[in-house]
Amino acid sequence: MQAPDKPASLLDRDHAILGFNARVLDWAVRDDVPLLERLRFLCIVSSNLDEFFEVRAAPHLDAVHHIEGKGAYSARSFVELAAAAHKLVERQYSLYNDQLLPAFAEQGIRILSHGERNQAQRQWVKEYFERQVRPLLVPVGLDPSHPFPQVANKSLNFIVQLSGHDAFGRENDITILKVPRVLPRLIRLPAKVAGKQAAFVSVSSVIRAHLHEMFPGRVVGQFSQFRVTRHSDLAVDEDDVRNLRTALRQGLEIRHYGQAVRLEVAAGCSEHLASFLLRQFNLPAEALYRVHGPVNLVRLTQLIDLIGEVDKAKAPKLLFPSFVPSWPLELTPGESFFERLKHGDVLIHQPFERFDAVLAFLREAVNDPQVLAIKQTIYRTGADSELMALLREGVRRGKEVTVVVELKARFDEEANINWAEMLESIGAQVVYGVVGLKTHAKMLLVTRREGSHLRQYGHLSTGNYNPRTARLYTDLSHLTADPAMTADMEHVFVHIAGQSKLPRLSRMWLAPFHLHKRTLEKIALVGEAAARGESARIVAKMNALTDEAIIQALIDAGRKGTKIDLIIRGACMLPARVPGFTDNIRVRSVVGRFLEHSRIIYCRAGAQEDLYLSSADWMNRNMLRRIELAWPVTDARMRQRIIDEALVPYLLDGRDAWDMDATGRYIRVDGGDAAHGAQQALATRYASKRRGDES
Repeated sequence: MQAPDKPASLLDRDHAILGFNARVLDWAVRDDVPLLERLRFLCIVSSNLDEFFEVRAAPHLDAVHHIEGKGAYSARSFVELAAAAHKLVERQYSLYNDQLLPAFAEQGIRILSHGERNQAQRQWVKEYFERQVRPLLVPVGLDPSHPFPQVANKSLNFIVQLSGHDAFGRENDITILKVPRVLPRLIRLPAKVAGKQAAFVSVSSVIRAHLHEMFPGRVVGQFSQFRVTRHSDLAVDEDDVRNLRTALRQGLEIRHYGQAVRLEVAAGCSEHLASFLLRQFNLPAEALYRVHGPVNLVRLTQLIDLIGEVDKAKAPKLLFPSFVPSWPLELTPGESFFERLKHGDVLIHQPFERFDAVLAFLREAVNDPQVLAIKQTIYRTGADSELMALLREGVRRGKEVTVVVELKARFDEEANINWAEMLESIGAQVVYGVVGLKTHAKMLLVTRREGSHLRQYGHLSTGNYNPRTARLYTDLSHLTADPAMTADMEHVFVHIAGQSKLPRLSRMWLAPFHLHKRTLEKIALVGEAAARGESARIVAKMNALTDEAIIQALIDAGRKGTKIDLIIRGACMLPARVPGFTDNIRVRSVVGRFLEHSRIIYCRAGAQEDLYLSSADWMNRNMLRRIELAWPVTDARMRQRIIDEALVPYLLDGRDAWDMDATGRYIRVDGGDAAHGAQQALATRYASKRRGDES
């Protein structure tokens, strides 16, 4: 990445996303990371790359096909992006072949190719092929009546060139063989043929070894496995559809067959077959990725579970020590949430503290006969959700349940549609948000009768209501009975459901109305304090920073003397430490065992100190095309806890942090062998607290 040519230039977003994945891949190299976890990080990068191509590549390709680019997209941008992606993919497979596979072999774990299998193993594989694989394979020979078949997004396939004549005397020489998704991508060899080692074979090697048996009377010549990635971001014109849910269901049916954006083939695939596939998918040469290994590294995550099945004693040694989160520090198990919140707000720091407490709050609301209404937003909750079961039980118990379901949550559309239909069918009020805006705010509001009055209790979060990701993502949950905060939440729910004019909010900033403007104003106020010679400080932590107006505001504040630390896990377009431009701005990315996900904004302007939590990253889409929230933490004790746990440790991290230099590159912080990472320190602290509670 080049240094900015002029003060106003910004780093490229898509290259920044690839750069983040390069930092994640670093975990797969580290000797201090257990072996199966190194494989897991390799697979995470592969999954991230899949999503990157599914979402980001199409506009670049459109510019290639239409010659004239649109905005930042052009034929050149596609070539440059492809070069960066090729470099990352090459690093992945080099790591897989040169480091991980030998390390697994040292542990007695082997993924055997056909050439490495002994006679007994080959016989077992042959029998497995005949019993479990061959009955599911249907080769499609290409001829005028059998054109190139539809190939699903990210599916495993083979292209085979045959010599000789088919059953009808024709010389159609190309056949496509689709591998069903129901087949496991890794198969464990039984102990009787594996011996003392844990031996596995890939389904692609099983098929490759027996391709000739699929074509009796013909000779198999050149062949290759291949995988195509397709554009998968559903585009629905909400202004032009009568039923968004129905339109999305229809879109889901064809998502697997969208525009091709990437083609992966085996490294030894012939030029003839590779060119044939590129023509079929209408892709330029730069979209071809020759890989030295399986075309879908993501599916190697199966190995982690399979090792546990083979050797229950060995597997734990190859994984991170299990981490058991603590019950939240500020809650007493068994205590009523409603009684506790009357005495002050509660913070839950996930995953170090248990997300179960949020479920317990909702469970108490569902079971309490004095609770009259429950309102909640749903963005990503997963296909199997206790939270949704609790909402269903709330309806059964006669509560007024209102759920704002975001149907367009990328890659969660189907699960959210299913939940919406289920809740509607039992009488819940289901709202799909505001046309043209994704509802990304995370809030839960409970209304309870207490004597002759109604009182409200709220939950706000920087992350999703998803128990699975709550064990893997760092997020902050905020429980409150503050009347001003809960009144704001009520106003937002009414606004989303009724699409009525939003009243003036006393505490919260709401996108797309106030959040962007208030953020810019707050940054400007800090800059003005710096210009007056007063103490001025900004520390912001989030997933991404790409909004140009906010970037410019930060640059202006920094040039006035504000000290700014940005802890941006992923894409950051603001170039840091550029002399005469961003000298006062440090950009840091922390990539740890857990995915950094919390959004925190700390500002100090003279004697005024503010801290906000938010559902929004500093991206243009979050500010102007989504329903997002930012809210202040007014309790001094809670604010200090957030600073001490979620900001300061990350500024001091000497193990998992990367600092951006003036060229836009990230340099890993080397704090020495004794250095601790922020996540490691927090996990140790909470583990000590848990042991103390248990004793």
